[in-house]
Amino acid sequence: MTMTNAVPPVTRFAPSPSGHLHVGGARTALFGWAFAKGRGGKFLIRIEDTDQKRSSDAASVGFLRDLEWLGIRWDEGPEFVAPDGTTVGGGPNGSYFQSERLDIYNRYCDQLVAEGKAYEAWETSEELDLLRKEATARKEAFRYHFRGPVTAEQRAQFVAEGREPVLRFRCAGTAVTIQDEVLGEATLPAGEVDDFVIRKKDGFPTYHFAVVVDDELMKVTHVLRAQEHFTNTAKHMLLQDALGFRRPVYGHLSIIKNPDDSKMSKRDKDKVLRKAVKERALTAPPAGTVSAEAWAKWINDDNVQLSLDDAISLAESLKVTLPEINVDDFRRSGYLPEVLCNFLALNGWSPGGDVEKFDNEFLKQRFGLDRVMKTPAKFDRLKLLSFNTDAITSMPADAFARRCREHAEQFRPEFIKRLGDAKFALLMIACQERSKTLDDPFKSNAFLLAEDSTLVFSDDKNVRKALGIGANPTDGGKTGLDHLRAMRGILAGVGDWSQTAIEAVTTAYCNEHAGAKIGSVAQPLRIGVAGSTVSPPIWDTLVLVGKASALARIDRCIAWAQAL
Repeated sequence: MTMTNAVPPVTRFAPSPSGHLHVGGARTALFGWAFAKGRGGKFLIRIEDTDQKRSSDAASVGFLRDLEWLGIRWDEGPEFVAPDGTTVGGGPNGSYFQSERLDIYNRYCDQLVAEGKAYEAWETSEELDLLRKEATARKEAFRYHFRGPVTAEQRAQFVAEGREPVLRFRCAGTAVTIQDEVLGEATLPAGEVDDFVIRKKDGFPTYHFAVVVDDELMKVTHVLRAQEHFTNTAKHMLLQDALGFRRPVYGHLSIIKNPDDSKMSKRDKDKVLRKAVKERALTAPPAGTVSAEAWAKWINDDNVQLSLDDAISLAESLKVTLPEINVDDFRRSGYLPEVLCNFLALNGWSPGGDVEKFDNEFLKQRFGLDRVMKTPAKFDRLKLLSFNTDAITSMPADAFARRCREHAEQFRPEFIKRLGDAKFALLMIACQERSKTLDDPFKSNAFLLAEDSTLVFSDDKNVRKALGIGANPTDGGKTGLDHLRAMRGILAGVGDWSQTAIEAVTTAYCNEHAGAKIGSVAQPLRIGVAGSTVSPPIWDTLVLVGKASALARIDRCIAWAQAL
């Protein structure tokens, strides 16, 4: 019997621990949350950690942190202490880690065996490979079906050989019709589903079995998940019928792709790093990035990926930008969680009426499966950045400063330590109009952290033009470098190192030198203290750098430019 909308819905998000949350998983969780909460129901989290090769408690916590940051809080699930001190999760149907529910699964496995609906299968991997080859020779798809009962003598022999059995579900061989709220109706012909494994040799249930038991016991009414699970639904429905369970309502969501039509994969970051290493012909990791051991494992095996911290460290050293794939990537890059949720919702669902910008409350009230798209969504990063830019530039100044401070506390603490509260506040004021993300004030102003003796001056055409390197004087009879030399002496005499005082003496200098423009003087100053032609407004920049550092940097810049 299929569940209906007669009762408040219960949805779930059930990730397998494998690091931080992929944006595709985040969208699935968002849709499940919105569907349930907008109808007075419950949203729960369950960690599907029965695959021992992929499981870790730390990875689970990463998922939970990502969901909480997005504002997707769960009514039931693993307990998690949010940054505001509240505890999220818990509930009457735990444990919410499948690895801690083995007794429950075994009880239902025993029920199926007792009813003749499941049986032990003792084939080795080699024997199964042989069966597959035989099927291929017959030009048939391999499907495992019951091969007859195992006698007590055979079982004893298998045990003596050290074999471990799997438990297989005995399919009836009937056609199965799937009614999907997104994709519509589909029927798998009789015999399409084989006698699949429900308990592995290690004693852990397979995904197919555990998910069916948990959805029933946790009272899940609606299952929203990726389209890759669509054909699995037939197995789940057969198990539900065999166990006397109700069938949830299913809705399978399309995948999210890159603009070039490739699948958004966690390996996209690895591809960028490997390409950069190959182009630079590196045979060893740059100092201070990846350990020799981790490097050796990674460089010699294309299937190995670096840890997130190692990947970020290597990328920064190689000056390459890693594509954001996981929720944590976008958080580190300074995207706003409300903007990311808004954008993810549009990747596979439409509210109609040409509405594009909305918050989670709007989504909760409007979301329905009838407007979920069947075709893959294209993840347009430029559009996401545009959404984020609009949100940041329209944000009240105090809110921008507060959220940048929170971002810096987690990802850029060196700026807080170096600048102090007053200068940090000034940086926020100076940068909001130019920022597209919360990370931009820090990413674009690394010169503020540089030691005066190590600041690198950019030798590009814009710098040479601004300093007048190789050109005749055109501005008041002086080059940019001439202006920089003159201003160095004037700035040394400024007592009140404030924007107003610095602007006043610079304006006076320009007035004294007919033809000298503020920009022609300000740009050499910017190069002198920031190393390039890009920085916040020059008066703010000079205050942020500080008088002593500004003079020391200008001296180095003059010496550097004279040597060109």
